[in-house]
Amino acid sequence: MDISVIVPLYNEAESLPELTAWIERVMKEHGYTYEVILVDDGSTDESWKVIGELAAANPALHGVSFRRNYGKSPALNTGFGMAQGDVVITMDADLQDSPDEIPELYRMITEDGYDLVSGWKKKRYDPLTKTIPTKLFNATARRVSGIRNLHDFNCGLKAYRNEVIKHIEVYGDMHRYIPYLAKNAGFDRIGEKVVQHQARKYGSTKFGLDRFVNGYLDLATLWFTGRFGAKPMHFFGLLGSLMFIIGLIAVMVVGFGKLWDMTHGEPYILVTDSPYFYLSLTMMLMGTMLFLTGFIGELIVRNSPSRNHYEIKSKF
Repeated sequence: MDISVIVPLYNEAESLPELTAWIERVMKEHGYTYEVILVDDGSTDESWKVIGELAAANPALHGVSFRRNYGKSPALNTGFGMAQGDVVITMDADLQDSPDEIPELYRMITEDGYDLVSGWKKKRYDPLTKTIPTKLFNATARRVSGIRNLHDFNCGLKAYRNEVIKHIEVYGDMHRYIPYLAKNAGFDRIGEKVVQHQARKYGSTKFGLDRFVNGYLDLATLWFTGRFGAKPMHFFGLLGSLMFIIGLIAVMVVGFGKLWDMTHGEPYILVTDSPYFYLSLTMMLMGTMLFLTGFIGELIVRNSPSRNHYEIKSKF
């Protein structure tokens, strides 16, 4: 099979007939063998009923429905597990992503050799309250992930080699960082394509401003697990040791300062009356706790069944 199209959706009953007809037309025009996987993320409207009617008319359509709303990442992960196509395309169900982009995305994967191609909605039809935070978010994501050639991490329109989606796990709200997940899994041939962004035709957006806050937290999680997930002592141990040493030196400075004043007949105060003494002790305690956190983390990693799981590119 040439292409699998995965469409996560939530309350998009009005747009589904138009979207699936559009996808079908593009596939027939280019002679692709394909499947469309519609993942209903616990919709409360008629979306699942519409999916059933569409699937009855087109055997290339498959549907899966969650019992409740879990989020876009679980929906994508479920679709990834079902996909059989050599190239996997993901797009949103709100008609803001154009299926006419599919042929070029397919070509970039099969001919240009990319592992993943992400869409870039260079010209957006969104209010400033959405576009400005998006630009700041993408700039931070580029900096932290090291994928400097991507301008729109959160674009729903992406293409993957099938091998990529079988080697990554999308959970929580990590769909925003699939390129980063792919890079951490060893798939670093990541490209970008400017794609058409269309104004929403039906309904309203399902995402609020809280996604930007959650996005930064998820990015911090990915950065830490990608860099220190297998060696937590390198982070917590180093930071804890530095804090303990600085606190110890500060305590010694306070103590020697008092001894100096005593031996030279200068007025002095009790060590316990100095605020620096308590700040120093606090640093030493925090340093010890961080060091022990790293040690416990190493014990957890050591007992993890996946501690020696490595992605092998090829062998003979």
